[in-house]
Amino acid sequence: MAYGAYSLLIGGIAFGFAGYALLRRKSKSVAELERERRDLLSEIGRITDGSVIDVQELNDPQRPATLLIYHYDVAGVSYEASQDVTYLRQWINLQSCRLGVPTSVRYDPANPGNSMVVSERWNGLRG
Repeated sequence: MAYGAYSLLIGGIAFGFAGYALLRRKSKSVAELERERRDLLSEIGRITDGSVIDVQELNDPQRPATLLIYHYDVAGVSYEASQDVTYLRQWINLQSCRLGVPTSVRYDPANPGNSMVVSERWNGLRG
């Protein structure tokens, strides 16, 4: 009987530590999640042709951003997407990104709406 009580006590303590570790774990920031998404697309993504539609500067005082808006087709379906390239500016020349500039788009074959044009390891912009 005493061994059963000790086992129960040790199991409860272990369960308490596991719960504490899970609750204390720091959640990832939006920037970390976006970087992981780009890394995944760099590894598993397929490439298709697309074109740049626009570059928009968002002048939000709390979080300014630069969006690259592009269009591409996968399996007969047209997609229009945007990518926040604010922190990727050193890899691209925004002055050359104008309406109709051809680009390569890397997309997730399981979810073609998940795509990108530029990352730290890959750049699809041409021209």
